[in-house]
Amino acid sequence: MANFLDIKNIESSDLKKIIQTALELKKSRSGLTKGAFDSDRALDGHIVALIFEKPSTRTRVSFDVGVRQMGGQTIVLSGNDMQLGHGETIADTARVLSRYVDLIMLRTYEEATLHEMAQFAQVPVINGLTNFSHPCQIMADIMTYEEHRGSIKGKKIVWSGDGNNVFNSFAQAAEKFDFNLTFTGPETLKPDSKVIERAQQNGTKISIEHNPILAIKDADLVVTDTWISMHDLQSARERRHNQLRPYQVNRELLSHAKSNALFMHCLPAHRDEEATSEVMDGKHSVIFDEAENRLHIQKAIMRWCLEK
Repeated sequence: MANFLDIKNIESSDLKKIIQTALELKKSRSGLTKGAFDSDRALDGHIVALIFEKPSTRTRVSFDVGVRQMGGQTIVLSGNDMQLGHGETIADTARVLSRYVDLIMLRTYEEATLHEMAQFAQVPVINGLTNFSHPCQIMADIMTYEEHRGSIKGKKIVWSGDGNNVFNSFAQAAEKFDFNLTFTGPETLKPDSKVIERAQQNGTKISIEHNPILAIKDADLVVTDTWISMHDLQSARERRHNQLRPYQVNRELLSHAKSNALFMHCLPAHRDEEATSEVMDGKHSVIFDEAENRLHIQKAIMRWCLEK
């Protein structure tokens, strides 16, 4: 089964094909090119289950719109609708859904839930986000970079903030797309050591530099994410703010990157916390192209799952 669970599980050639397809889909829909995707109906007659244990804006809307644009239909299910693993088992849920739908997108908490769904489903499963990874977002980020600056190979990408699930997927992508990745953030919020070790063992150029000015020097792309999870308690929020404040992406910090560096944030953002509005709305920022490209890359991912 051609599942899209984590970047590390997919061949580089397939990942690059997905990005190329997404770029062509975007150009075709904008009327900029004439070609195979002018009347894209790849999901004609298909139904896609979109399951959200975690709430979402961009993931929900982009997948729903993408399915409809390709001629398919969606059924959207929340954690309250299903209560995965709290009544019917995940395995049985996967088996039943496979009798009804042609694709499953799951946005959940535990990585184990995603993998159990994929193990027992008879249709492709796509990772819409887990606590460990967010591969669709990183594919959109790479698409956005290459749309603006050409190949990401050999470029210096700097992640500023918390070593979270989005960073984990960046670390996997660094191996597959052969770019250099630097994490800068507090020692207490650094990435999972296993993620760093695996990347380094596979020859990925990945490093940790706690001084943000040194880290960002000569960066081609600077990326950050929200400091605060919607589930964090107020006391935890205050501690995280105190730890992460030196890593805010502002004009002074960004001045140490290359003059043509891009800035990305997967959104939603807490403006003037992890990044200033001046940066988010400035000349380096491509955050809204990045958000749009979730639609195009996920359409390409769904096509890939069905074609495989």
